[in-house]
Amino acid sequence: MLPVRLTPKAARDEVVGVEDFGGEAVLKARVRALPEDGRANAALEKLIAKWLGVPATSVKVAHGGKARLKQVAIAGDPTALTRLISERLAKLSA
Repeated sequence: MLPVRLTPKAARDEVVGVEDFGGEAVLKARVRALPEDGRANAALEKLIAKWLGVPATSVKVAHGGKARLKQVAIAGDPTALTRLISERLAKLSA
């Protein structure tokens, strides 16, 4: 599970970086979609899939559907996904 703090109604869809949320490091993302009828969650799933370069069907908001803090499940090899996420985060901070 990947913890993500989502901000809907943003100017653009983007993964911003990592922030401290209640003592836990979480991925910070923004989407243009409104938080109505699951639109923001669907946009987040597409954003994470695109960001990681994995199929959209392998990304799902598992917990926190109506909260800002979400748990996103990504299907695949955990070791490879951890490495991929670390690489993407390193690019953000470069």
